[in-house]
Amino acid sequence: MTRRYTKGWRHAISIRIGQNMQVFGNVATAPERKVSKSTGRGHFEFRLAESQRGVDTEPTWYTVRVMKDHNPKLDKGAFVKVTGKLKTDFYLSREGKPTGTLLILAFEATKLAKPAAQATEPARQEQED
Repeated sequence: MTRRYTKGWRHAISIRIGQNMQVFGNVATAPERKVSKSTGRGHFEFRLAESQRGVDTEPTWYTVRVMKDHNPKLDKGAFVKVTGKLKTDFYLSREGKPTGTLLILAFEATKLAKPAAQATEPARQEQED
């Protein structure tokens, strides 16, 4: 099933719901461990901002649910690759308006790069030795 999401008046996003996808972006919130009420299994959840180059300067926001019960060890601000299935989560806001979020049921969330300050620190220690 393909759904079309309009983000403002500038563009629309066409997404195939339920298909595997990869997203590259920055971790916006620290991963938090949660437990499913129905199955009792643990998982980690965080928000991800995927920024696009070009005309669109607004990021696309996702809620990422890593379906493994071990800490993905991702820090806020880390650049990551997330692989999983895209779902939509619709609910009523506090004001009573229908709203929704894009949810990725992830089976992989991998940190791709270290911040520049941390990456150069081991090299400096090797030069001093």
